[in-house]
Amino acid sequence: MVSAYFFILLFFALFIFMSGVFTVKQTTAAVIERFGKFYGVRRPGLQFKIPILDRIVGRVSLKIQQLDVIVETKTRDNVFVKLKVSVQFQILPDAVYDAFYKLENPYEQITAYVFDTVRAEVPKLKLDDVFERKDDIAVAIRRELEDAMNTYGYGIVKALVTDIDPDHAVKHAMNRINAAEREKLAAEYEGEAERIRIVAKAKAEAESKRLQGQGIADQRREIARGLEESVEVLNRVGINSQEASALIVVTQHYDTLQSMSQHTNSNLILMPNAPSAGPDMLSQMVTSFAASQKVGELLKSPDAKLQLDQPQKVKAPVKRE
Repeated sequence: MVSAYFFILLFFALFIFMSGVFTVKQTTAAVIERFGKFYGVRRPGLQFKIPILDRIVGRVSLKIQQLDVIVETKTRDNVFVKLKVSVQFQILPDAVYDAFYKLENPYEQITAYVFDTVRAEVPKLKLDDVFERKDDIAVAIRRELEDAMNTYGYGIVKALVTDIDPDHAVKHAMNRINAAEREKLAAEYEGEAERIRIVAKAKAEAESKRLQGQGIADQRREIARGLEESVEVLNRVGINSQEASALIVVTQHYDTLQSMSQHTNSNLILMPNAPSAGPDMLSQMVTSFAASQKVGELLKSPDAKLQLDQPQKVKAPVKRE
């Protein structure tokens, strides 16, 4: 009988002892109270508390946590925009008491500070500046949160502005502006390319005309040299220069007719093709050259110049009674 009571007492003693042994997980802290008063913080590992006197009132995580806050505010140019702010925070290991006892709901506290900071910073900026200076907004949020939350045992790791969402109509207008700017730039590039093509084409045509003119000049030079040599050959056999020229013109006339007969779609203009056309055309040209030369000599004479300088007198008609 005595041994039975002994085992019962031993069992209760062991049970009470074991109720004072507990473990704390890694990156976690346990808050201990004794008779309702804060007694201490237990770190990760195997820990002991006095049974019945001490109790675990809470466990807090020391991991980095993230809170996403969506804030709607207005920019300087009166555009309503929604910002998604991600705040990464953690409880400071040396300030577990403050984090556990000073704040009832840390998420609402952080959200309130985020709203206050965003609605103080964004109205100072235009919509385009909000996109460009989102990092500055994030820095301002982190600075405000650190100043406020460090007092309560929370450390702010980072604050990020992860999304900027203007009104749908504003986004559509921004896309249209961007598209118009790109179309304008594309038109400028197309115009520049067209200008380059026109300039290159003009240079090529100019070079082609120059080479064509040079070729025609060389061709005429060679034709003149050939005609000169032909006249000299004909002069050696007793044909004077006028007859030789007529013979050459007639020969070229028939050569032209032969060339035209080889091309059915030729655009050449056919001059008079009678056998006497060559000498007649030559005689007309010689006569014209001689007449023009005679007129030039007459104009160069002093008498003609004096006659042209003096005004001509017009005789008045005589009236008959």
